[in-house]
Amino acid sequence: MPGISILKELWGFLMERKKWWLFPIIIILLLLGLLIIFTESSAVAPFIYTLF
Repeated sequence: MPGISILKELWGFLMERKKWWLFPIIIILLLLGLLIIFTESSAVAPFIYTLF
């Protein structure tokens, strides 16, 4: 499972280097990615475009 090892390595980097400010950026990027994936083929898609 390569996805889990990437997450473990990222977590280790953030803990070792004390890069706490990266957490909000990563969370927002993940949320935007999920928003794009879930609204790509739904009836809500036209309304999402008005947000941006």
